[in-house]
Amino acid sequence: MFEQCEKWRAEFGTDTILEDFHYQEKPLVAKYYPQYYHKTDIDGRPVYVEELGSVNINKMYEITTQDRMLRNLVWEYESFVKYRLPACSRKAGFLIETSCTVLDLKGISLSALSQVLSYVREASYIGQNYYPERMGKFYLINAPFGFSTAFRLFKPFLDPVTVSKIFILGSSYKSELLKQIPAENLPVKFGGTSDVSDAEGGLLLSDVGPWREPQFIGPEGEAPHAFTK
Repeated sequence: MFEQCEKWRAEFGTDTILEDFHYQEKPLVAKYYPQYYHKTDIDGRPVYVEELGSVNINKMYEITTQDRMLRNLVWEYESFVKYRLPACSRKAGFLIETSCTVLDLKGISLSALSQVLSYVREASYIGQNYYPERMGKFYLINAPFGFSTAFRLFKPFLDPVTVSKIFILGSSYKSELLKQIPAENLPVKFGGTSDVSDAEGGLLLSDVGPWREPQFIGPEGEAPHAFTK
């Protein structure tokens, strides 16, 4: 497995991707597939949000390609490991190695899900095989009716440790989410009090967190913005 991972990293060019890959279309892509980091949870983990229910795959592929989206995904993983985790560890005072993910399914439809399935499948493969054990907590919010039942059918095929990290919540998710993410760190749209002005890049592009705070940035430097590189 280690040799396979090293072979993939060499072929993909992960060692230089932070310098080589330029995702100038990110501000436009973000409108059609909102994905962003925003502050930390109670355990000091970076909070990562995907609004899967807001995906407009047709509009998105007028701007970018699945290959470039996957390269951006790897760019984000490398930035996560090199910049975000060390900064969060410094702020927390202990080692942080995982993230807290919020996957918003509000407005999701079977047609939209089927359209983005190819990307999600490839993205999941990369995450599971080449960046394992990076999931600390995983919240699916606004899960549609029947989602929990369907998930139970797949649970026997999943690692029990992985299952223990996944929480499926409906539209009344606020109280559970606030147990893990402080209100001041949770975006207003999800029931918290954290608000980011458009002048700062807005919620989708501001990338607020310890990795942007000078006192927690180490010798490796500040996390770069993909859309400004």
